[in-house]
Amino acid sequence: MAWDTERTKRLLLEAATVEFCQSGLAGARVDRIAAAAGVNKERIYQYFGKKDALFDTVIGSQLRAVMDEVPIEGHGPEAMADYAGRLFDHHLADATLPRLLFWEGLERGDYVVDRLARRENCVAKVRRTMEVLPGVQQEDAADLLLTIISLCDVPAALPALDGLLTGGAKDRAERRRAAIVRTVRLAAEALLPQPAAS
Repeated sequence: MAWDTERTKRLLLEAATVEFCQSGLAGARVDRIAAAAGVNKERIYQYFGKKDALFDTVIGSQLRAVMDEVPIEGHGPEAMADYAGRLFDHHLADATLPRLLFWEGLERGDYVVDRLARRENCVAKVRRTMEVLPGVQQEDAADLLLTIISLCDVPAALPALDGLLTGGAKDRAERRRAAIVRTVRLAAEALLPQPAAS
Protein backbone atom coordinates (compact mmCIF):
# COMPACT_ATOMS: atom_id res chain seq x y z
CA MET A 1 0.00 0.00 0.00
CA ALA A 2 1.37 3.44 -0.96
CA TRP A 3 2.10 5.94 1.81
CA ASP A 4 -0.30 8.91 1.76
CA THR A 5 2.22 11.73 2.16
CA GLU A 6 -0.31 14.57 2.00
CA ARG A 7 -2.53 12.98 4.64
CA THR A 8 0.48 12.43 6.90
CA LYS A 9 1.58 16.05 6.50
CA ARG A 10 -1.94 17.24 7.27
CA LEU A 11 -2.13 15.09 10.41
CA LEU A 12 1.25 16.37 11.57
CA LEU A 13 0.29 20.00 10.93
CA GLU A 14 -2.97 19.58 12.85
CA ALA A 15 -1.20 17.97 15.80
CA ALA A 16 1.61 20.54 15.70
CA THR A 17 -0.89 23.40 15.68
CA VAL A 18 -2.50 22.13 18.88
CA GLU A 19 0.85 21.48 20.53
CA PHE A 20 2.32 24.90 19.65
CA CYS A 21 -0.85 26.70 20.78
CA GLN A 22 -0.70 24.99 24.15
CA SER A 23 3.03 24.94 24.80
CA GLY A 24 4.69 27.47 22.50
CA LEU A 25 7.77 26.73 20.47
CA ALA A 26 10.14 26.03 23.36
CA GLY A 27 7.66 23.90 25.30
CA ALA A 28 6.36 21.88 22.36
CA ARG A 29 7.60 18.31 22.04
CA VAL A 30 8.13 16.50 18.76
CA ASP A 31 7.28 13.20 20.46
CA ARG A 32 3.86 14.52 21.51
CA ILE A 33 3.17 15.90 18.03
CA ALA A 34 4.04 12.58 16.40
CA ALA A 35 1.98 10.60 18.94
CA ALA A 36 -1.06 12.86 18.50
CA ALA A 37 -0.80 12.48 14.72
CA GLY A 38 -0.26 8.73 14.97
CA VAL A 39 2.90 9.08 12.93
CA ASN A 40 6.57 8.21 13.50
CA LYS A 41 8.44 11.37 14.58
CA GLU A 42 11.01 10.81 11.84
CA ARG A 43 8.33 11.94 9.38
CA ILE A 44 8.36 15.38 10.99
CA TYR A 45 12.05 15.78 10.24
CA GLN A 46 11.60 14.31 6.77
CA TYR A 47 8.73 16.63 5.77
CA PHE A 48 9.39 19.78 7.78
CA GLY A 49 12.96 19.69 9.09
CA LYS A 50 13.57 20.93 12.63
CA LYS A 51 10.88 21.88 15.14
CA ASP A 52 11.41 25.59 14.31
CA ALA A 53 10.61 24.94 10.66
CA LEU A 54 7.44 23.06 11.63
CA PHE A 55 6.42 26.03 13.81
CA ASP A 56 7.03 28.33 10.83
CA THR A 57 4.86 26.14 8.59
CA VAL A 58 2.05 26.12 11.15
CA ILE A 59 2.07 29.92 11.48
CA GLY A 60 2.15 30.38 7.70
CA SER A 61 -0.81 28.08 7.15
CA GLN A 62 -2.85 29.79 9.87
CA LEU A 63 -2.11 33.28 8.53
CA ARG A 64 -3.20 32.31 5.02
CA ALA A 65 -6.45 30.87 6.34
CA VAL A 66 -7.39 34.01 8.28
CA MET A 67 -6.44 36.30 5.38
CA ASP A 68 -8.87 34.41 3.15
CA GLU A 69 -11.64 34.05 5.73
CA VAL A 70 -11.72 37.62 7.09
CA PRO A 71 -11.24 40.25 4.36
CA ILE A 72 -11.91 43.99 4.77
CA GLU A 73 -15.15 44.72 2.88
CA GLY A 74 -17.12 47.89 2.16
CA HIS A 75 -16.24 51.54 2.68
CA GLY A 76 -16.10 54.04 5.50
CA PRO A 77 -15.78 53.72 9.27
CA GLU A 78 -18.65 51.23 9.38
CA ALA A 79 -16.66 48.86 7.14
CA MET A 80 -13.69 48.93 9.50
CA ALA A 81 -16.00 48.36 12.47
CA ASP A 82 -17.56 45.43 10.62
CA TYR A 83 -14.12 44.00 9.87
CA ALA A 84 -13.19 44.26 13.55
CA GLY A 85 -16.40 42.49 14.56
CA ARG A 86 -15.83 39.66 12.08
CA LEU A 87 -12.18 39.29 13.11
CA PHE A 88 -13.28 39.11 16.75
CA ASP A 89 -15.86 36.46 15.83
CA HIS A 90 -13.22 34.46 13.98
CA HIS A 91 -10.73 34.60 16.84
CA LEU A 92 -13.44 33.80 19.39
CA ALA A 93 -14.41 30.69 17.42
CA ASP A 94 -10.79 29.72 16.78
CA ALA A 95 -8.07 31.32 18.90
CA THR A 96 -5.30 29.43 17.11
CA LEU A 97 -3.72 32.33 15.23
CA PRO A 98 -3.70 34.82 18.14
CA ARG A 99 -2.10 32.21 20.38
CA LEU A 100 0.51 31.27 17.81
CA LEU A 101 1.40 34.91 17.16
CA PHE A 102 1.61 35.51 20.91
CA TRP A 103 4.09 32.64 21.25
CA GLU A 104 6.00 33.82 18.20
CA GLY A 105 6.40 37.31 19.63
CA LEU A 106 7.21 36.07 23.10
CA GLU A 107 9.79 33.48 22.06
CA ARG A 108 11.24 34.98 18.91
CA GLY A 109 11.10 38.72 19.43
CA ASP A 110 11.64 40.49 16.11
CA TYR A 111 12.23 37.31 14.11
CA VAL A 112 9.37 36.72 11.67
CA VAL A 113 9.06 33.65 9.49
CA ASP A 114 8.48 34.41 5.81
CA ARG A 115 9.02 38.11 6.49
CA LEU A 116 8.71 39.24 2.87
CA ALA A 117 5.36 37.53 2.22
CA ARG A 118 3.95 38.67 5.56
CA ARG A 119 5.17 42.21 4.95
CA GLU A 120 3.47 42.21 1.55
CA ASN A 121 0.23 41.07 3.17
CA CYS A 122 0.50 43.81 5.80
CA VAL A 123 1.12 46.43 3.12
CA ALA A 124 -1.92 45.17 1.20
CA LYS A 125 -4.08 45.40 4.36
CA VAL A 126 -2.88 48.95 4.99
CA ARG A 127 -3.62 49.93 1.39
CA ARG A 128 -7.07 48.36 1.65
CA THR A 129 -7.72 50.35 4.83
CA MET A 130 -6.69 53.52 3.01
CA GLU A 131 -9.16 52.66 0.22
CA VAL A 132 -11.92 52.07 2.77
CA LEU A 133 -11.07 55.36 4.51
CA PRO A 134 -10.06 57.78 1.72
CA GLY A 135 -7.68 60.51 2.82
CA VAL A 136 -6.30 58.56 5.79
CA GLN A 137 -2.52 58.51 5.96
CA GLN A 138 -0.55 55.27 5.74
CA GLU A 139 0.74 55.41 9.33
CA ASP A 140 -2.75 56.05 10.67
CA ALA A 141 -4.16 53.16 8.65
CA ALA A 142 -1.43 50.87 9.99
CA ASP A 143 -2.09 52.01 13.57
CA LEU A 144 -5.81 51.38 13.14
CA LEU A 145 -5.17 47.84 11.90
CA LEU A 146 -2.78 47.15 14.77
CA THR A 147 -5.41 48.45 17.19
CA ILE A 148 -8.06 46.17 15.67
CA ILE A 149 -5.82 43.11 15.83
CA SER A 150 -4.79 43.90 19.39
CA LEU A 151 -8.37 44.36 20.54
CA CYS A 152 -9.49 41.13 18.88
CA ASP A 153 -6.56 39.08 20.18
CA VAL A 154 -6.82 40.01 23.87
CA PRO A 155 -9.37 37.33 24.84
CA ALA A 156 -7.15 34.60 23.36
CA ALA A 157 -3.84 35.96 24.64
CA LEU A 158 -4.95 37.28 28.04
CA PRO A 159 -8.04 35.31 29.09
CA ALA A 160 -7.30 35.51 32.82
CA LEU A 161 -6.94 39.29 32.75
CA ASP A 162 -10.16 39.63 30.78
CA GLY A 163 -11.97 37.55 33.40
CA LEU A 164 -10.45 39.45 36.32
CA LEU A 165 -11.36 42.84 34.89
CA THR A 166 -14.89 41.95 33.86
CA GLY A 167 -15.94 39.24 36.29
CA GLY A 168 -16.57 36.78 33.46
CA ALA A 169 -20.24 37.66 32.84
CA LYS A 170 -22.28 35.29 30.68
CA ASP A 171 -22.74 37.89 27.95
CA ARG A 172 -19.02 38.78 27.99
CA ALA A 173 -18.30 37.90 24.36
CA GLU A 174 -21.24 39.96 23.09
CA ARG A 175 -20.26 42.93 25.22
CA ARG A 176 -16.61 42.68 24.19
CA ARG A 177 -17.56 42.49 20.52
CA ALA A 178 -19.83 45.53 20.83
CA ALA A 179 -17.08 47.48 22.60
CA ILE A 180 -14.56 46.61 19.89
CA VAL A 181 -16.94 47.54 17.06
CA ARG A 182 -17.83 50.84 18.77
CA THR A 183 -14.19 51.68 19.48
CA VAL A 184 -13.06 50.93 15.92
CA ARG A 185 -15.91 52.92 14.40
CA LEU A 186 -15.02 55.96 16.53
CA ALA A 187 -11.31 55.57 15.81
CA ALA A 188 -11.92 55.30 12.06
CA GLU A 189 -14.22 58.33 12.09
CA ALA A 190 -11.59 60.35 13.94
CA LEU A 191 -9.01 59.54 11.25
CA LEU A 192 -11.06 60.85 8.35
CA PRO A 193 -10.01 64.26 7.03
CA GLN A 194 -12.33 67.00 8.29
CA PRO A 195 -13.97 69.28 5.72
CA ALA A 196 -12.37 72.72 5.53
CA ALA A 197 -14.20 75.41 7.49
CA SER A 198 -15.94 77.93 5.25
